[in-house]
Amino acid sequence: MENKKCCICGPVKNCGPYLDKVLENIEKIGSLFKDYKIFIFYDVSNDDTLSKLQNFQKKNNKLILFINNKIKSIYRTHNIAHARNNCLKYIRNNQNKFPYFIMMDFDDVNCKNINTDILPKYFERNDWDALSFNTSPKYYDIWGLSIKPYCFSYNHFEQNKYNNYHIIQEYITKKLNDLPQGELLKCISSFNGFSVYRTDKFINSHYDGKLRLDIMPLNFIKAHAKAARSNILLYDYGNVNCKYEDCEHRSFHAVAISQVNARIRISPEVLFY
Repeated sequence: MENKKCCICGPVKNCGPYLDKVLENIEKIGSLFKDYKIFIFYDVSNDDTLSKLQNFQKKNNKLILFINNKIKSIYRTHNIAHARNNCLKYIRNNQNKFPYFIMMDFDDVNCKNINTDILPKYFERNDWDALSFNTSPKYYDIWGLSIKPYCFSYNHFEQNKYNNYHIIQEYITKKLNDLPQGELLKCISSFNGFSVYRTDKFINSHYDGKLRLDIMPLNFIKAHAKAARSNILLYDYGNVNCKYEDCEHRSFHAVAISQVNARIRISPEVLFY
């Protein structure tokens, strides 16, 4: 990886308690590359997130900090998509510099010890375009996951019987644990808090936090409905309004698959432990 360059980016809001460790992990990841930049899209917070980022920027001039003072939407996923798309804008403007980019969360999921020995071998492989990793003790990010037959959002189907969070979590965790050594798991969408991308495959994709039934083939949605034994539901859960919101990663990955047949994969290895 010493001859490769990468941009590490993501949205940040109210992440103060986790930032010291997350930024430490980012520096460890960055040291694996010939050169790297950090692009952070900051949304107004009510903790010490901004001061921590500004202090870090004084010590590490590789951080580019975009401060956003305007809330785009009343819906959380729309705001997160807006933040991630601004990260992408920087990557597009510098795509010749960064053949890879990492999109990551800056909260507790990446506020753990990192095993950087895992990453280099994957950059010598050519069997993925987007690569996320397992988490321990179980894969946690079911919101951003689409894998047959659970092709769409778990929030949009009945959760109390067949298709709740834990059933899909057990399903994906078993799939990863049962993989033959060295293989990656194919999926439609996966993030799990950290994902590496080949820039050229995602340069024309974008994040969308709206409900997008058009991005998924109808037979995929029917397969999910059959597995869930439920029609699509548009509940307002309070933190998620399913009539207007979906995980922003689903559209980002699905569009890249339809446009350039991007290979979305999950490694069974745990990067943050």
